[in-house]
Amino acid sequence: MTVRSNKVLLSVAAVLAMAAAGSANATNGYLTHGVGTQSKGIAGSGVADPQEVAIVASNPAGIAFVGERLELGLSMFSPMRDYETSSSLYDGQGGTFTIGPNSISSENELFFIPYVAKSWKRDEQNTIALSFYARGGMNTEWRGGDATFDPDGPGPAPVTTYDGTYGGSLFGEDHTTAGVDLMQGFLNTAYAWNNAERTVSVGAAAIIGIQRFRAVGVSAFAPYTKTFAESGGTVLPPNLSNNGYDWGYGIGGSLGFQWNPTEKFSVALGYTSEIMMTEFDKYKDLFAEKGGFDVPAHLDFGIAFRPNAGLTFTAGLQQIYYEGIPSVSNPIQSIFACPTAGQGGTDLESCLGGKHGAGFGWEDMTVYSLGAAWKYGEDWTFRVGASTTDQPIPEDQMTFNILAPGVMEEHYTIGFTKKLDSGHDFSMSFMYAPSVKVSGPQNFDPSQTVTFEMDQWDLEFSYAWGK
Repeated sequence: MTVRSNKVLLSVAAVLAMAAAGSANATNGYLTHGVGTQSKGIAGSGVADPQEVAIVASNPAGIAFVGERLELGLSMFSPMRDYETSSSLYDGQGGTFTIGPNSISSENELFFIPYVAKSWKRDEQNTIALSFYARGGMNTEWRGGDATFDPDGPGPAPVTTYDGTYGGSLFGEDHTTAGVDLMQGFLNTAYAWNNAERTVSVGAAAIIGIQRFRAVGVSAFAPYTKTFAESGGTVLPPNLSNNGYDWGYGIGGSLGFQWNPTEKFSVALGYTSEIMMTEFDKYKDLFAEKGGFDVPAHLDFGIAFRPNAGLTFTAGLQQIYYEGIPSVSNPIQSIFACPTAGQGGTDLESCLGGKHGAGFGWEDMTVYSLGAAWKYGEDWTFRVGASTTDQPIPEDQMTFNILAPGVMEEHYTIGFTKKLDSGHDFSMSFMYAPSVKVSGPQNFDPSQTVTFEMDQWDLEFSYAWGK
């Protein structure tokens, strides 16, 4: 394939990836269990055993060992999500905000997520690469349900039941739907150098992030916003809910290192910085810091052991720093310090949209992964992997996380690569994450219990060619 046709195909694939990437709950919080089909086949454990250009998402130094390749991949991702709220002793009385009781399954259970990656060897020691991929996203669409509360607090209006998970019909919203849709995609430009002996490589990458967000059905939280509190309760927030899609953009970077002391053993380390994104102005009354929603940093460490030419064992550790992102990690309890929350609070910055505004309360995650790859003959490689973690949502952070129940903990993967007569190769990976159920008190009605349940699968195919 010519250089010109490579560039054209890469450009077309990148445009398609930007159009379709994301819009789904991912697997470790809202990050994927790997980037690239071969990586996914070993549950993301291959940081120290780079086989594809998509390694740039974890460790840019790894591209030094993959040669010149063009990779096109497509994932079919299916998350199944349910939430349930128990009956209440209060039913909206006494200042409580009662959800349901509801028992709902989210719509949208199949998503198509492409990626594209290309590497070029400038000489024996210098490699550059370009890749576009999705590594974050969440989507929920809860149709139906209701909520019961007093719309004006101690005012004259009675306690009333409104349609929607959070009673969004109070302000004329589509009464059948509540949820969010977040897409995050990344354009990664990487460079790596390796020494003449190919025992050491170092790499760096510049990352352009793009994200899209929409929220519906959350207008009932208007009294808890900074806009409402600053006005003395006279101005409803215009940038809270049902404002269509908003876009954010930002820049970050990553560094990587790989050491191969022998042919049998490798160790690698990669660090991707937080990506500082522009604010979601259409939702600056919802997210902390006037619509801030930066992308969390993550650290990736891996080792690989090759007891013989046909077998490779891999182990990985990934640390995801959700606690560095206020909109993701601020606890929901912050909302009760807002002056209009009815709890005697005086801190405007604790209202929704403020510096300390309530978020999802997520904690950092540590993901442990193991994998194995076995070469069968000259043409086949088979893979298997597993990963485990603790899901990031504490049991006292349930109410807002109905919007984003990223509770998966274990992932089991298989995959293969088939070398074709043309010199190209075809790869497949499959992941299944078994059901996880999390329960805790409903934050605005302590007599209720909220329960999330989720399981998911991912099937990905990719085609690659190069030298």
